[in-house]
Amino acid sequence: MKVFAGNSNRHLAEAICSYLNVPLGKASVRRFADQEIFVEVQENVRGEDVFVFQSTSFPTNDHLMELLIMIDAMRRSSARRITAVLPYFGYARQDRRASGRTPISAKLVANLITEAGADRVLTLDLHAGQIQGFFDIPTDNLYAIPVLTRDIKANYDISNVMVVSPDVGGVVRARALAKRLDCLLAIVDKRRDRPGESEVMNIIGEVEGKDCLLIDDIVDSGGTLCNAADALLAQGAASVTAYITHGVLSGGAVTRITSSKLRELVITDSIQPTTAVQSAHNIRVVSTASLIGEAINRTSQEESVSSLFD
Repeated sequence: MKVFAGNSNRHLAEAICSYLNVPLGKASVRRFADQEIFVEVQENVRGEDVFVFQSTSFPTNDHLMELLIMIDAMRRSSARRITAVLPYFGYARQDRRASGRTPISAKLVANLITEAGADRVLTLDLHAGQIQGFFDIPTDNLYAIPVLTRDIKANYDISNVMVVSPDVGGVVRARALAKRLDCLLAIVDKRRDRPGESEVMNIIGEVEGKDCLLIDDIVDSGGTLCNAADALLAQGAASVTAYITHGVLSGGAVTRITSSKLRELVITDSIQPTTAVQSAHNIRVVSTASLIGEAINRTSQEESVSSLFD
């Protein structure tokens, strides 16, 4: 087994290799003067079980091209099997035609990864589980819930916790966490008038006096979380904390979060935190290195990955 990484999230790649007790593979991923990407694998991978690690986060297209070119380089270097490890799968929100004359970009990206030469895909908390079906190769979708559950139990009195889904579409994810914590579930019913904006309408559930935990897969602009926090506190919640897998946090999201009524935003390191995120007083990052590392180890050993979540 050999693990190689692009430039999107070297810190997590190194932490995963530390967990696996293997060195990070030597590969040069650089750019020419016109920003063309060039990859050179600097060690022998012939006959090896290779894992190519890359989050397709901002700048999404650059990191996606790095991934595709690295996979192609491994294939042409006679790697026995290539697994694309994507802690954050970009374009996942474009998983359907929301209106006429629009693409399904998640399927296009799945095709690109497959055609580049990947034999398997390993990813974390896909925006929609059905995206696994976009790939014509085996795909394992890991869940961050075990990592988040451990953090919640270490920091909260579970007897006073209520898990809250920020929208109707996230109920399945929120219910899974509530079941693990053996606590109640509430739902924020919201209406989105245009992309990036949302209006909270109703709170379904009795949240008065509860420590509310908003659970979701992606936080981008942060508007939904801040509006939901305001609505929950207005209904008498004792505190509101958000637990999100992928901290995209684009534009002025960090400023919006730090000035909000959220007690804390907890995200994973599936996307490498920016300097602004690291310095924010109410944003905290938890590591997924052991979760992804164990999934990589089990994949290499041909063992069950789904049993990680039983």
